[in-house]
Amino acid sequence: MIEEIIKAFLVGVCASVPVGPIAIFVVQKSLSQGHKAGFIAGLGASVVDTIFAIIAIFALAFAQEFINQHQNIILLAGGAVLVLLGISMAFSDPFKRIKGEGSSSVSPKDFGKSVAMGLSNPMAIFVLFTLFAFFGLTDEAPHTWKVAPIILSVSAGTVVWWFGLSWLISRFRRKFKMRTILWISRVTGAVVVIIGVTLLGQGLFNVLFMGKPII
Repeated sequence: MIEEIIKAFLVGVCASVPVGPIAIFVVQKSLSQGHKAGFIAGLGASVVDTIFAIIAIFALAFAQEFINQHQNIILLAGGAVLVLLGISMAFSDPFKRIKGEGSSSVSPKDFGKSVAMGLSNPMAIFVLFTLFAFFGLTDEAPHTWKVAPIILSVSAGTVVWWFGLSWLISRFRRKFKMRTILWISRVTGAVVVIIGVTLLGQGLFNVLFMGKPII
């Protein structure tokens, strides 16, 4: 069982490593507001990855069918969420709470934004299932007690990754001038908007030119 727990921990780490909107958001928060703010944002991703891990173990076939049947609405809704969050990142003042409360302040909104970003990409369920297969964890009976420590280990892997990343990035924040961090916030927000627009464009193309239903 120890071997399975270690493998599940590595699944959590590997699932968090790819650079995407959440990673960009965590980097932005870690640079502008410090380790705690970045880690809180990362915890939102950990919650979503844990939910997706549970789905990947218990209901992958159902999730795959649901995503295939509702692909366009997922693309449109997910793209819209990312566009709105990216605009918020790009035009918000990253030093607002620093000026008023100190660099260690955090906001529940950052956690919520991270959760929204994660839920906007349900395709991550298949990434987790692929990782489960790669590490040989798909043979466990899904309704036995052995599943609980595996899910908890996946969650622990994601938490450790976001804690380490936010800590590491925050160590470099003093090397950046305020204006540089401001521009980083603008650019990272713009990148998230571009990702969102891409998803929206794909969804609209499928609906308008391929004749596929929205729902």
